[in-house]
Amino acid sequence: MTVSIWRYAHLMLALLASVVLVVASLTGVVLAIDTANEKISPYAVENFDTLTLDQILPKLRKTYPEISNVSVDYNQFVSLEAYDSDGNEVKGYIDPISGKILGDKIEKSEFVQWNIALHRSLFLHETGRFVVGFASFLFFLIAISGTILLVKRENVFKNFFPKKNNDTLAQYLHVLTGKIMLIPILIIALTGTYLFLLRFEIIPKQQVKSVTFVENSQLQKLPLSDFPVFKEVKLSAVSKIEFPFMDDDPEEYFVLKLEDREITVHQFTGQIVQETKYPFTQLAEKFSFDLHTGQTNLFWAIILAVASLSVLLFIYSGFSITLKRTKTKIKNKFKANECEYILLVGSENGSTLGFANQIHQQLQANGKKSFLTDMNHFTHFPSMKNLVVFTSTYGLGEAPANATKFLKLVDQFPQKQMVHYAVVGFGSKSYPDFCEFAIQVDKFLANQIWTQKALDLHTVNDKSADEFVKWVDGWANLNGLAIATAPSLYSQKVPKLKKFKVLDRAEITSDDVTTFRISLKPSGMVRFKSGDLLAIYPENNAVERFYSIGKVNTAVQLIVRLHPKGLGSQFLYDLKPGLEIKARLIKNSNFHFPKKARKVALISNGTGIAPFLGMVDENKNKVETHMYCGFRQANELTNRYAEITQNYLVDGKLSAFHLAFSRQEQPQYVMDLIREDAIFFIELLKNKGVVLICGSLNMQRDVEATLNLICKENSEDFENFKAKGQILSDCY
Repeated sequence: MTVSIWRYAHLMLALLASVVLVVASLTGVVLAIDTANEKISPYAVENFDTLTLDQILPKLRKTYPEISNVSVDYNQFVSLEAYDSDGNEVKGYIDPISGKILGDKIEKSEFVQWNIALHRSLFLHETGRFVVGFASFLFFLIAISGTILLVKRENVFKNFFPKKNNDTLAQYLHVLTGKIMLIPILIIALTGTYLFLLRFEIIPKQQVKSVTFVENSQLQKLPLSDFPVFKEVKLSAVSKIEFPFMDDDPEEYFVLKLEDREITVHQFTGQIVQETKYPFTQLAEKFSFDLHTGQTNLFWAIILAVASLSVLLFIYSGFSITLKRTKTKIKNKFKANECEYILLVGSENGSTLGFANQIHQQLQANGKKSFLTDMNHFTHFPSMKNLVVFTSTYGLGEAPANATKFLKLVDQFPQKQMVHYAVVGFGSKSYPDFCEFAIQVDKFLANQIWTQKALDLHTVNDKSADEFVKWVDGWANLNGLAIATAPSLYSQKVPKLKKFKVLDRAEITSDDVTTFRISLKPSGMVRFKSGDLLAIYPENNAVERFYSIGKVNTAVQLIVRLHPKGLGSQFLYDLKPGLEIKARLIKNSNFHFPKKARKVALISNGTGIAPFLGMVDENKNKVETHMYCGFRQANELTNRYAEITQNYLVDGKLSAFHLAFSRQEQPQYVMDLIREDAIFFIELLKNKGVVLICGSLNMQRDVEATLNLICKENSEDFENFKAKGQILSDCY
């Protein structure tokens, strides 16, 4: 049976039984604690397990002339119902050796009795008992299906307690608690089910069979201390001893109710007159009841209390996992048959879908026709030029639930056009089959005549956003796409929406200026830095638009190019001072001003200057900083930038400011400025300086190509500097 069927069964059973299980678990905690609390009462008997009846009954008979019965409860407390020599009624716990009264019998409080009634029948009598019993049966099935899923998840039993992986808290707690409390949970579920089946005679009760022995009239009267049966039977084996009603009547007997049988004993001779052995179903019922309630062992009662709490945690975390799986909604603006980009997802818990959905939304925001769906929905895609498969691996290299049919579907639906493909695998290196299914998919696609590999297989360990953006950067550059590479954007924790008030927004006053500045004030205390991202949501559109921000004083500053029919830029330009919008601040720690660098170069074009102006403003330690900016032509906006940077030059926050204009009489690009200062850049990199690049993707590629050439000319490795984090970019 496939994992998906077990998971579906597990969820459906949980949905059916959840309400009753919540009630049963809450009351179960109360009852288990009450049971444990009873056992610390001071009525325990010393040497209880070694005492035999011949040692205690004669002394009790002497102390109490008229005894009705002696009982031993599940706490191993001995109680007595009798009359003393003065004719006073005696009821309570006793020391069976001395006969001393230790205290009154424990009575359940009204609160505990209320919990017992709720736990057993929901106050609905027999109907309630059936509902609770049936819920116990469902709980047993839930425990079985959960165990199967756990075994499949952990591959083999040697990995039953692996190190913590980067799961969500709910998922980690669900699995970890399942491992620790697996046995108690199974026992609670099984015993509850068995008691239910017996109660409603679904398992028929066996008939009690008694054996009667012929009394030997030749036997002489013996003292109680010489009764053979009393010498053999230990007090620990007794649940109740009924004494003869009349001391001088030979037709009155002792009745010993033991763990496994009931014995009738002649009160004069000690002969066993009748023996009734309890049937298996009755013994199993008693054993199941003891296990289910924990009433025979303090340690087990505490375990049951913890297990009952664990059931509540299971319900919470299980539904939390389910909600997370369904939380990420796929919104396809275009039909599958008209889309150039097809993104397929194989995911067990929804986290892989979250990564894919971010790429999908950004493709749509860039005006690309993108379609996102499950791997099991692969079919003919007549307009597809780029295929990206995002998939996790389940169990022993198995496909996730929504990808089990993919390989067969690829054979069934070969595409008629050439398609560039890339595969991204998600998994955990703590498992031996790390990204095994992604490896299978990559090899399978490589063997198709209609595919061409765009990028080598890329794997992501423990949902690492840092590892994922390495693939994003390469794939976006390959396809010339403006895709964000801030790791925080792809983290599983999405920042909450916050209110931002518009402080000011510059007007575009001439045809040669298409860029404007806008300042926003976040409500409340919000920590952010220049280089972080602001995600906005234009009206009537759920797709995020991202902007790299500068921090000036405590305000968010954006520099935005107003695109014709640009949804995000037009939305921002239409905002008036005093208005409020909702947006997300997304931490982009990989693109903050470096703390330890001795020298920094900031390279930008167009709106990419926004975070750099903020970084320079934040340069309190006056680290040597050089700014290189490229624009189309000089205008009032570039003049404004020159004024701002002049102030920074004066106070030492900025060491140099270089401008290049590409559409002047003597056109110059920012790459020309870098080539002119080649010696400066190679010395900066060799001395652990940092280069930050922000702006367009085309500019980034050209700048990196220029820096790479400078490195080669000086026998240095550009990729080595990049790997060390000395060359950082945030381009779109």
